[in-house]
Amino acid sequence: MDYEEKILKCLVEGYRKSRKDAGNNKINRRTKLKPEKLYNKYHDNDGDFEKISLLNNACKSLEEKGFIVLEYETFGTELQSIYLADDRIQIVEKYLAESYGYESKDKKLEKMKSLADKYIDASNICRQECELLNDKVKKRQVSKNIDEFEDVLKAVSFIENNKKPLYLREVSMEVYHSSKYFEEKTLDTVCSLLQKYNKIKTDDTSMKDEILGMYGISREPQKISIKGKVVIRMNGIDVDISAFDRGVDFEMSEISKIESIKLLVPVFMTIENRTSYLRYDDSDSVIFYLGGYASRDQRDFIKIVCECNPDAEYLHFGDIDAGGLWIHHNLCEITGQNFEMFCMSKEELMNPDYTECIHELSKNDAVRLKKLGKIPEYKEVAEYMLDNNVKLEQEIISLRMMQK
Repeated sequence: MDYEEKILKCLVEGYRKSRKDAGNNKINRRTKLKPEKLYNKYHDNDGDFEKISLLNNACKSLEEKGFIVLEYETFGTELQSIYLADDRIQIVEKYLAESYGYESKDKKLEKMKSLADKYIDASNICRQECELLNDKVKKRQVSKNIDEFEDVLKAVSFIENNKKPLYLREVSMEVYHSSKYFEEKTLDTVCSLLQKYNKIKTDDTSMKDEILGMYGISREPQKISIKGKVVIRMNGIDVDISAFDRGVDFEMSEISKIESIKLLVPVFMTIENRTSYLRYDDSDSVIFYLGGYASRDQRDFIKIVCECNPDAEYLHFGDIDAGGLWIHHNLCEITGQNFEMFCMSKEELMNPDYTECIHELSKNDAVRLKKLGKIPEYKEVAEYMLDNNVKLEQEIISLRMMQK
């Protein structure tokens, strides 16, 4: 963003957030911007002369256009303050729109009003949300993410009017004509609205999308994958899967038939990725394939394991990255069981056997790791990853371990 755009956007948005915009201000203060907000070293002796010159030139150009008024230091040439020519606010917004594609507050309010008119009769929840939108429009308050909110209302309307059993991805196809869009983009927000208006409170062990069951919508059936020395009692029959070297897979719908799960070894381990699940083998462990964040059925299965085997050791093996750590955090939260991390420390990141498979962090990785670093359990490994710009997938660890 160049200085001209930045100056005008800061001033326009400052004006639109003020009481002047709604017309209920008692004191008529000018909309002001300090140059150091645009370049923090503007008044410093070691400030970048080129940046200061660009900022000054942009201000002079905008003053010539009549968009701003400049105030200089009493004795000197440095800018003290930049003021918006408030009476030219609409002209400034038009200039921003034409020159930089800026969307004015009035345009956003028009979008909100149009959206409310379109969906107010679509369903009960849509009506209540659209009434809130209309109220904000009257108060000249702009909703966040209004461009994405139509996709949310589309789904809410469809779900409330739906009369037949559907799978999640079928809903996505019906609403968005894309099988994954619902899960990837709007699911959390839609489920939050459904919970809000159905007055359903959730706890740490709840899955947000469980609310969809009230509307006949469910996730596609998944399979439980487990291997090791374990006996599962179903419908009064003990099923010993110990003889299956590669383990067994069964439909998650079978969980309701399970009466007990008895581990014949001391360790129960969940593994994040399929390849590592297939590769890893330990005669003292029962291995459970997680596949990412635990689903509702996986949570219920693990809870049965924990209830039937309170003295077992519980471990989790996943990627040493932000996603892997959050998956572990979620697993412990929703099951109520403390899973110790297995081979997910800075020692693995420092191990020369894995050096060639180390990757750099993305910007999103860094943001997520900073949040994880505030949780004591992840502080050491998260800080090491941030300090050294590293992450590691678990497949190389399981491969090297089984080759020894």
